[in-house]
Amino acid sequence: MSEPFTAALLFGVGLLAGVLNVMAGGGSAFTLPALIFLGLDGATANGTNRVAILTGSLFAAAAFRREKVSRLRRSLAFGLWTLPGAVAGAVAAVRISDAWFQRILGLVMVGVVVSMLLPRHEDASTTTEGTSSWWIYPALLGIGFYGGFIQVGVGFLLMAAFYHLLRMNLVYVNLHKVTVVLLYTLPALAVFAWNGNVDWVLGVSLSAGNALGSWWAARLAVRRGEGVIRLVMILALLLMAARLLGVI
Repeated sequence: MSEPFTAALLFGVGLLAGVLNVMAGGGSAFTLPALIFLGLDGATANGTNRVAILTGSLFAAAAFRREKVSRLRRSLAFGLWTLPGAVAGAVAAVRISDAWFQRILGLVMVGVVVSMLLPRHEDASTTTEGTSSWWIYPALLGIGFYGGFIQVGVGFLLMAAFYHLLRMNLVYVNLHKVTVVLLYTLPALAVFAWNGNVDWVLGVSLSAGNALGSWWAARLAVRRGEGVIRLVMILALLLMAARLLGVI
């Protein structure tokens, strides 16, 4: 496979993943298989994907700030709770065999799709700041481990935690989500890089598309509000289902 084609493929996949990760979740369900398809082993694909996740989260956070939607102190407080779990998860990810990683990845992708098919109770009382609940802290610790370990679908988990536990408006759910992911991805990526599980060349191509998709999606989320976020969540579900069924 030629280098220009590989770069173009990863840019396109990264663009799609960036939009999905900001507006809903599940972008890594496309980037990880793409990296494995290009010949990377499971751990290196997992680590290389973090380069794009970090870049996309940074651009999304900057886009939210440019649109004057920011709660940086609160986002950082949430993110700090994910750090211990993220480091532990990344260490676990680089130590398991490639075969086991791909088995777990397959099960996780099925689980994410099934969870999105479950009936969802809509609560109209969501607000910008949300409510307070101590359950959010152990939830973030567990989500941090999951994010550090495999990443796929972590956006859905964070959205569920902020939306259902704190009853927060979906625009601000996504704001906190991208900042939390940005924060815990830093030590997770460091663990993968330290163990030599990052292909920086492929990571740059993937990151370019991810950055553009994330920037555009964050601005769209602010300007169009909760309606467009719900629409993209439905599309994300359909795309993930099609990917699992081998349609795309």
